Amino acid sequence: MADPRARGVGDHGLGEAGLRYEVVDVFAPRPFAGNPLAVVLDAGHLTAAQCQSIASEFHLSETTFVSDVTATGYRVRIFTASVELPFAGHPSVGTAHTLVRLGLLPAGTLQQQCGVGVVPVEVGPDGARLTGGPVSLRPAPDAADLAAAVGLTAADLTGRPAHLVGCGIDFAQLEVRPEALARAVPDRTALARLLPDVEGGISLLVWDAATRTGTVRVFAGGMAWEEDPATGSAALGTGVWLAAVGLVPDGTTDFVLHQGEQIARPSVLRCTVTSSGGRAERATVAGDVLPVARGVIRVPAPDGA
Repeated sequence: MADPRARGVGDHGLGEAGLRYEVVDVFAPRPFAGNPLAVVLDAGHLTAAQCQSIASEFHLSETTFVSDVTATGYRVRIFTASVELPFAGHPSVGTAHTLVRLGLLPAGTLQQQCGVGVVPVEVGPDGARLTGGPVSLRPAPDAADLAAAVGLTAADLTGRPAHLVGCGIDFAQLEVRPEALARAVPDRTALARLLPDVEGGISLLVWDAATRTGTVRVFAGGMAWEEDPATGSAALGTGVWLAAVGLVPDGTTDFVLHQGEQIARPSVLRCTVTSSGGRAERATVAGDVLPVARGVIRVPAPDGA
């Protein structure tokens, strides 16, 4: 077989234009679970169109593009297969952990610069923990209308109010009865009509107050309302919602969310919310990050072709 280097295309067949990447599973209890993420390194020179082309090629829920790595932090751009996001949870957790694992940054609290500003991510031996940005809490569309948009009825709801919540990117939080969760099917047209200014999507929650454990399904707007296997930004919003409806006391409360079972990508998100006077002041989400692949990807033409 001819040596590919004889063709002048480099060891990986990509020449000088190739960029290193890692694929990791985030919030994963084991490899090939959780939410996969591609982390593209040394990507500061890429245009938005080039980033979008690469993210579309990976076709994961998100791909991150890292640049400007310093002693204490880095800059990141976050893309789904179709749009750029100002912030997202599992990409933030996965990117920070990957940079530490590769030895590009030391463990500890890193400063991530992204579309919503600077957010801290703490990386330690037990994974990575993201602290959300400013708390957002605002009225949601009617809960029965939201239920109908995911194929459920008012009888499937618990009666607690829905809210639009977040700590960097908003989601509609809707609590449903346990038997209803598996029956949810998104109506993409109805969700887009009800939530035109909600960048995140809709999170359906089954809450067990005795164990402070929730089971969630998230249909993500940035993914054309497809189901997401693990959504750190939505988990931050869940903490805000729990405080708003009185399901957690003032102070700091730990809770755990399970996600992804319906799409065979089980995920575990370890969360906290700190509240005062029934209002969240701070929320965090943490989880394990497991590497599963690495390689080199070609840089698209500047116009994304």
